[in-house]
Amino acid sequence: MKLGDDDFTLFGLPPRQALDRADLDARRRELQARVHPDRHAAEGASAQRLAMQWAVRVNEAYERLKDPLTRAAYLCALRGVAVDAERNTAMPAAFLAQQMAWREALDEAAGAAEVQALAARIAAEERDRLAELERSLDVQGDTAAAAALVRSLMFVARLRAEIERRLETLTPS
Repeated sequence: MKLGDDDFTLFGLPPRQALDRADLDARRRELQARVHPDRHAAEGASAQRLAMQWAVRVNEAYERLKDPLTRAAYLCALRGVAVDAERNTAMPAAFLAQQMAWREALDEAAGAAEVQALAARIAAEERDRLAELERSLDVQGDTAAAAALVRSLMFVARLRAEIERRLETLTPS
């Protein structure tokens, strides 16, 4: 293991979008057990500092790999295509129209049931886009298309967060 290894190499996984979460979790526990600073206490302060760096590195890699969206963005970057969501906000017209329709539906929703129904429709769309993202990366090898899908899924994630905030205001605690 080298600190500079990519996240997939660190976890002993092939660089693919499809990932078994239980396997990833097990590998994380195994890595954390190997690099935990307490395990290196008898080796002195420098060994403990290095172990701490490793523990942080494992945690950061795990956080990136466990989420399908961040994993896809990371894969795109590894393959030389930056998602660049801050500067590249171009989206197909149909997707932008869909976004506007969803936002209008959220604004017009009268109660929690309507917001939850919208959330279910958006979740279905998100699942479809995630499946398409996996095909783009793992089957077709079309990283540019995958980067565009990541950008669109970022829009969807922000909308889901808005919906969750709205539901919090509509449902009693």
